[in-house]
Parts: sequence; structure tokens; C-alpha cells
Amino acid sequence: MAIKSSRTNGVGMVTIDHTRCSGCRLCVSVCKGAPLKWENNRVVVDQTEGFGCYGCGHCMAVCPVGCIFVDGRCLSSDDVFDFLPTSKPADYNQLIDLMRQRRSIRNFTEEEVSSEAINNIIAAAATAPMGIPPSEVGVVVISGRRKVRAFAADIVAQIRSMKWQISKPAVYMMRPLMSKDSFEVFLSFVPVLFEAIDEGARNGQDLLFYDAPLVMMFHVSAFVDPVDSYIAATFAMLAAEAQGLGSCMIGSVAPVIKNSNKLKQKYGIPANNQPGLAMIFGHPAISYRRGVQRTLASVKYI
Repeated sequence: MAIKSSRTNGVGMVTIDHTRCSGCRLCVSVCKGAPLKWENNRVVVDQTEGFGCYGCGHCMAVCPVGCIFVDGRCLSSDDVFDFLPTSKPADYNQLIDLMRQRRSIRNFTEEEVSSEAINNIIAAAATAPMGIPPSEVGVVVISGRRKVRAFAADIVAQIRSMKWQISKPAVYMMRPLMSKDSFEVFLSFVPVLFEAIDEGARNGQDLLFYDAPLVMMFHVSAFVDPVDSYIAATFAMLAAEAQGLGSCMIGSVAPVIKNSNKLKQKYGIPANNQPGLAMIFGHPAISYRRGVQRTLASVKYI
């Protein structure tokens, strides 16, 4: 049975060139949708098994002779590429250094972010894992300070229209529907944050996007877990860091857009999609000399 999404509702079409197949059965081993089987000394395709082909592309990527092809579910056999002999993934030390040196940046120079850097960030975000392919993550790219300021003004205007919804009396009315922890966080943080953003805007300060030259708004369809958009945003953040750009995750935008079909329509977010993280990017105006060691809330080995 094909897995439906906003982008497709069919199975991937699998073609095998049996004249070249070596019978290694690696494709069968990695196929978790279950349409590939080994029968009568050859690989066969049975789309009635399991979910059918959902277009992960594992079979094409693992085949030693390149004799299996998948088309459909937003995947093409032309999308497969060979790893270059000279390419070498970053080792652990390189990766952890990049992660540990990253800071959430809210001070930017006047320099805009180049189109090349933006395209690199999007390309990195597209590699993010998802529950079931194809990716249901979308991104709105708002490039240039004039456009970013207009976006900020729209968000602030919506915040002002929501003042009653985020006021303390309204929060107390919602108390029976909230856990104790959620209630305490909402009461002590959300009204204060939105009031600060509103007051800052009245005084000519951008406390939402910090006058960044680039904002990316990640969103995701209702067919998948909302966490997919957060993972893509994290990949985008690391790609920015690798290019010498600063970035910061802005979580206050999503709930504002979620309550406004007008804003969704204006910025090209499908009505049923869930807004995720907004990410700001730019060239850092301040250099940090040291890192700060972070820890998890808990680590338990079972």
C-alpha cells in the first residue's frame, strides 16, 4: 500500500536490468518498504508487499553494478550520483569543532548574504533525514534587509492582534487545558517575550530578527512529524557555520504564523502546513574567543 503525502500518493517504479545484475542481493537487504525479494535466483519486484517502494533510493545507492533504477515519489534514477574518489567526509574532530565553535548570533554586519551561500544552505537542508520520503519540508527564503524588515513588521502586527490571546487572563482561562509546567512557562515567558518584541518595534528595534539580512522560515505538511522541519533547519544552521556565517533559531515566529491564514498565504505557506523554526543568518559583527561547554539534561544507559 503506497504511503500518501502532499507531494505524491503512488509507489516508486522499480526497474532492474537483469542482464547486468550480479545477484549480490544487497538491494533486497536494504529494502525496508519490502517490494524487493529474491525468488528463483533473481531479484523480483512485488509492490503488494509491505508499503511498496516509497522511494528511499537505497537500492540504487548500494547496487555495485548500477543495474536497478527507481522513478516516482519525487525521485528519479537520474538523481543518483557517485561519490568522488577524492571526497572525504569530515572526521569527528572536524565536525565537533564546527559544532562547539557555533554560537547563536544576533549581531550582524551590514554585508548581505550571497546567493551562492543561500543556495549552499538550502542544498544542505535538503539532505536532512525525514521519516518517509519524499521530504515534506518547505522553506520560505526572505533575503535582503528590506524584505526581512517587512516580514518582521507583519509578524509584529499579528502579535498585536493576538494580545488578548497571550494576556495573563487568557492564559489563566486555558489553565485546565495545559500541564503545570506548560502553564508556568507560558505565563512567565510568552507574554513577556511578545511585549518586548512589540515595545522594541515601537522604539525602532528589531528584537525578532535582530536586523539580520536573511531569514528562512521552515514549515512542514500535516502528513509527517513536525520535527522534520527542525532537523532541516539544524542542517541549514551547520551549513551556514561552515561558510563563516552566523545564525540563530527563532522559535517565536511559528505560533504567530500558525494563527494567521493571511500570513501563510502572503508568504507561500500552504494552509494546512505547520510552521516550524525561523532561522536568521548573516555575517557576524562580533567574534567569540571561547566556547562554552554544554550538557544534556540527562544521559541514561540501559
